[in-house]
Amino acid sequence: MTEQTFPKDFLWGGAIAANQVEGAWNLDGKGLSVADVATFKPHVDNKDFSAHMTVTTEAVKEAAADETDTWYPKRRGIDFYHHFKEDLALFAEMGFKTLRLSIAWTRLFPTGEEEEPNAAGIAFYKNVFKEMKRLNIEPIVTLSHYEMPLALSLKYNGWVDRSVINDFVRFANVCYDNFGEYVRYWLTFNEIDSIHRHPFTTAGIIPDKSGTHLENDIYQALHHQFVASALVTKAAHEKIPESQVGCMLTKLMTYPLTCEPTDVELTLKKNLENNFYADVQVKGMYPKMILKDLENRGIKLKITAEEREILKDNTVDFVTFSYYMSMAESGDPKAERTPGNTVLGVKNPYLPSTEWGWQIDPKGLKISLIELYDRYQLPLMIVENGMGAVDTVEEDGSIHDPYRIDYFKAHFKQMKEAIDEGVDLIGYTSWGPIDLVSAGTSQMTKRYGFIHVDADDEGNGTFDRSKKDSFYWYQKVIETNGASLDE
Repeated sequence: MTEQTFPKDFLWGGAIAANQVEGAWNLDGKGLSVADVATFKPHVDNKDFSAHMTVTTEAVKEAAADETDTWYPKRRGIDFYHHFKEDLALFAEMGFKTLRLSIAWTRLFPTGEEEEPNAAGIAFYKNVFKEMKRLNIEPIVTLSHYEMPLALSLKYNGWVDRSVINDFVRFANVCYDNFGEYVRYWLTFNEIDSIHRHPFTTAGIIPDKSGTHLENDIYQALHHQFVASALVTKAAHEKIPESQVGCMLTKLMTYPLTCEPTDVELTLKKNLENNFYADVQVKGMYPKMILKDLENRGIKLKITAEEREILKDNTVDFVTFSYYMSMAESGDPKAERTPGNTVLGVKNPYLPSTEWGWQIDPKGLKISLIELYDRYQLPLMIVENGMGAVDTVEEDGSIHDPYRIDYFKAHFKQMKEAIDEGVDLIGYTSWGPIDLVSAGTSQMTKRYGFIHVDADDEGNGTFDRSKKDSFYWYQKVIETNGASLDE
């Protein structure tokens, strides 16, 4: 008979990103990041990810010159910069064992090229980590979560230029030197595979700077991130002996729409391509079929023998991933498509969808866990999972969100089944435990949290925090280590 609870030391918690919560975009020496020029305009269809920023050199420079936060919600975030003690106290009240958060590169190095870090930025994060230690919340820190310095994007076209590797390694070493006593778990790049879906957000690539070489530049920038990931993994192991370093993948579970062989073949190739990004960081080399595919497409990468050795010798200790939805694939060009986590996939007729069209598939999470553990045989951690929804605040201030509870409960049960079948799952952090600015649409009204933040898409509101029904539900799940799921 299997246990009714999760493993004894399971890390329950939540996940946030600096660019979506901190605000304080122009305080204490912080520089502009690529996130600080991401726009939201109320008249744009909020379900259309692509409409929220047309990335050109001219548009980026125009946004950088705007000294207001009117159209740039990520400049405001939820003011975690000034509310972090209150927010951490609420996470502790929920019982969090861990919190995944990121360090804004531009809060430490405003342009990315400074030789010495910004002291005010160091002080801020030290205060955050000290408070987490006091509250017994284990940090999981992402070094790069869509927050690269805008200056590096404009000067070098971001990660296309190999010199950015050295800038990132310097940033990471400063993080290890200053925060290593507080942080054991580190992640290198958030959703490193997303470089193909939004190259500017992920790697600072401005398409008009690449011209006809855009696809080649994207893969070259990705290679530079792989090398940087390996180098900072090496540095963490050397500087913080007890550290554990993980990679992070957008898990885009795909099913064949039918058993027609073409649907099956397309699905197989889509899943293999999705896994490729973790393959390099876990196995230390490019898969042969990926290299052949690049060759067939005329993509030529500059990869040195030294870089191959760096990748081979500095692999990650564990694998983390985001999971929000699954999708289907079909060879039928007329097949209906639906949005997901900044992707479009064929709609699965067997699954319900959120208000933003993301298909809800708890069973897909279990399938993903089994597949990834079988493939890598390393500890796994789910570091993003959740659903965006429109919440209603009642006259008495209460927020009833049974849809959110239903979503998490179904996913947690599938996690437990995967564990019972042998998967080594060591932690789970929901996205996001508190309402924050959405990554894709830069909205506040697309709410994820167990904690409500009184702010709208235009930045109006008190920014006061309040607890939703799901707050108390998740609190009990953590308190009982999952036993309450059977109630």
